[in-house]
Amino acid sequence: MSAAEVTQAWVKSERQLARESERRRAGLRSAAVATASTVLVVVVVGWLLTASPGWPRVRSTFFSWSEAGSSLPDVARGFLINVRMFLIAEPLILVLGLAVALVRGLRAPVFFPLRALAVIYTDVFRGIPTILLVFLIGFGVPALQLQGAPSDPIVLGITALVLSYGSYVAEVFRAGIESVHPSQRAAARSLGLSQAQALRHVVLPQAVRRVIPPLLNDFASLQKDTAIVAVLGVVEALRQAQIHASLDFNYTPYLVTAAFFIALTIPMARFTDYLAARTDRRRAPGGGA
Repeated sequence: MSAAEVTQAWVKSERQLARESERRRAGLRSAAVATASTVLVVVVVGWLLTASPGWPRVRSTFFSWSEAGSSLPDVARGFLINVRMFLIAEPLILVLGLAVALVRGLRAPVFFPLRALAVIYTDVFRGIPTILLVFLIGFGVPALQLQGAPSDPIVLGITALVLSYGSYVAEVFRAGIESVHPSQRAAARSLGLSQAQALRHVVLPQAVRRVIPPLLNDFASLQKDTAIVAVLGVVEALRQAQIHASLDFNYTPYLVTAAFFIALTIPMARFTDYLAARTDRRRAPGGGA
């Protein structure tokens, strides 16, 4: 290598180091500005709250440490019921939603009745508010007095949540399946795979990867909506907070309950953002598989 080439390589390396150093300095400046602006906003909001005329009453009614400590054990036990309902409902929703989405994808005329039922299910249950569906199933099913029908409010509440969220998840799965280019299915068929094998081994894996972020968003909403089951008399976290708040008309237990739900939903939201960003990187040119 000649002296000129060595000099050129050295200059290029120095320029690259300078650019990297500038990027680091720009990143530090951005972080400093973001931190300063955040602190400023928090200080201003805190000052506006504490300077308001009704702040002393709000502080005693919603931010009582003694009330928080006394309600915490009961709210925590109730929240375990919410988590249990969520963990039971989630896999059932996935199975129901995927089954409905697959049925809606059947094109043979013989399957028209099943497709019609799937369409009716998604249209009807997406149109009914979740709390109204909990009322209808929670009080309607026991009123029928059917032999073997469940009467446990937790079971009835989970059933209502599964039927409601299953209709939304079915549309998410259907959108994911339809987003896979038809050439993928055609290529699988050209390799000798049957329609079912092409769907199972080629289409579904791609569709599921694409719909994971919206599915996690639905499940974050599901975790919050387990509190609706309290209308059936289930003593979960929200109901425990209501019981404590009714004793002395202090609403701090509601904030304790909110803190439990936030502690669970925020990690799910950040994980959803991470998966969405990773999906965008993979779809970008040169992003890899």
